[in-house]
Amino acid sequence: MNQENLAARVAQHLQSCHVATLATTGAQGVWAAAVFYAHDGWDLYFLSSPTSRHCINLTENDQMAATIQADHADWPGIKGVQLEGRVRELAGEAESRARHLYGEKFPVVGKLAQAPAAIVKALAKVRWYQIKPQRLFYIDNSLGFGHREELNLTLPVVAR
Repeated sequence: MNQENLAARVAQHLQSCHVATLATTGAQGVWAAAVFYAHDGWDLYFLSSPTSRHCINLTENDQMAATIQADHADWPGIKGVQLEGRVRELAGEAESRARHLYGEKFPVVGKLAQAPAAIVKALAKVRWYQIKPQRLFYIDNSLGFGHREELNLTLPVVAR
């Protein structure tokens, strides 16, 4: 498959899914956590409590891996993204941009004036993070069991 076609399929997948499972490691060992995300290009943005185990791990070691896939009951239906990269905590203009992207995908976050008080209170305690993938693979079992292709991350995103 050509890289442009693959890039379009990956971009569509990132747009259609909502949850990434992060794998991190730190002094307490390896850990996995599911987070809601928004994306811009190949970068992913998520919010989380800085006291969560995965965020503590990320302050100790910014390298991580993630998977993004929909739930399927049959093997041929499995399609998803596997990636490895680095995470950084955001502040200032970068944080504002992440909040905007996240609010577009998850309107309850984008419209805090209309959000339930519990959501507003919880959001006051989180930090914003950016995942910068260094390698990204797309899995598509409809093309064969275990079919996996690496995406050239220097390609522009065709669709969002």
